[in-house]
Amino acid sequence: HISAGNFTQQPCGKHQGVFHSLFCCFPKDPLNDVETWSESVDKVLGCKAGQIAFREFLKSEYSEENILFWLACEDYKKIKTVPEMISSANRIYSEFVHSEAPRQINIDCTTRENITKNISQPTLTSFDTAQKLVYSLMARDCYPRFLKSDIYQGLLRKADSR
Repeated sequence: HISAGNFTQQPCGKHQGVFHSLFCCFPKDPLNDVETWSESVDKVLGCKAGQIAFREFLKSEYSEENILFWLACEDYKKIKTVPEMISSANRIYSEFVHSEAPRQINIDCTTRENITKNISQPTLTSFDTAQKLVYSLMARDCYPRFLKSDIYQGLLRKADSR
């Protein structure tokens, strides 16, 4: 058993394929929500299984940094202490925002410069503008392709065949 946050991952055994191997650690069947994902990108981002499937899709399009940044920002906004906020802000900045970041997100120069200028004194809203830009990019460009993707269509078929 591998512990993953609140979930315990069971060996998948009889489950084969990428879909079951991605979702074998959930306490309830993650395929229950698959049909609702076509309603909006928020439905996908609002559940762990949706996030995993969307991330796999974005990875296949070489744009995984978008969801990773968005999720990092969601976690960042929940931080309660200043030292943790400073540490996390610097990690997000160096991983996603800095001009030489290994997973650099696609944002405009002004937004990048504003974050850079204020990174020494971060606030819980430091990444809000960039997060909104990345969200818009995912909703407008990536999400419609995700709905047509083999990953999503395969999950829909699996959900329907139960």
